[in-house]
Amino acid sequence: MMNFNISHASYHSFILTGIPGMPDKNPWMAFALGFLYTLTLLGNGTILAVTKVDQSLHEPMYYFLSILALTDVSLSMSTLPTMLSIFWFNAPEIAFDACITQMFFIHGFGVVESGVLVSMAFDRFVAIRNPLRYVSILTQGVITKIGITVLARAVCVVFPVPFLIKRLPFCHSNVLSHPYCLHQDAMRLACASTRINSLYGLIIVIFTLGWDALIILFSYVLILQTVLGIASRAERFKTLNTCLSHICAVLLFYVPLIGVTMVHRFGKHLSPVVHTLMANIYLLLPPVMNPIVYSVKTKQIRRRIIQVFQRKV
Repeated sequence: MMNFNISHASYHSFILTGIPGMPDKNPWMAFALGFLYTLTLLGNGTILAVTKVDQSLHEPMYYFLSILALTDVSLSMSTLPTMLSIFWFNAPEIAFDACITQMFFIHGFGVVESGVLVSMAFDRFVAIRNPLRYVSILTQGVITKIGITVLARAVCVVFPVPFLIKRLPFCHSNVLSHPYCLHQDAMRLACASTRINSLYGLIIVIFTLGWDALIILFSYVLILQTVLGIASRAERFKTLNTCLSHICAVLLFYVPLIGVTMVHRFGKHLSPVVHTLMANIYLLLPPVMNPIVYSVKTKQIRRRIIQVFQRKV
């Protein structure tokens, strides 16, 4: 009993992992990560700046896009401190409370992003099903309320997570398998039953991310039904094209999420490098690719960005 108390009392930090089994590769990874974080800030910052400056972009679709860009930046900034400490400064240790705080923000902004994608699906649904009332339905007040609701939902569902982790005794290894703190990663190090943690995590996934995915799917069923009712083939293509950027954003978020979930559940025999790679893709890919997708596929944003660069030249 004395040994247990000493172990638990001295457990004040976690050790984060860069590239498992390949610490000599960390300096190379540092430059790659630095490049990705720079792309994230530049891309999402450009989206926010262009949307704010260009009056023609003060429409519901672009307000939601700005919220998505803010969420992507926030999610990236949640992982940045520990990424820098490991890959740039070779300092993998993180305090227990700091780890729990990072865990809250990573999972919280993940739920926010899912909610924003649902909001954007609703935006596309209204724009296609009822275009004449589009602006009158999605007023700035309504968009603000949607944004507050999405944020409040994320805070409410993720708020218990730090307390569920903090109640657990940790007397095994304190080495995490990722360069940042995740609930499922920290939970496996506990030396007590984690059934409540597992159950709550499953409930969050089903009733937030899973439910959001079903809503998005149902929205696109209704959108497709409306589009197929349009007589002109050219008009059908044009209408569907307005959804393409959002569909790409949904795939960029949910495909890596499903991948990392499957790896955690069924890939215990896989190399730790695979687990780390999938987790990094899940958190880093959407913030990097979303602004690129919207810049390429959205004519108004692309035109405005080109105008800005032409003026500088």
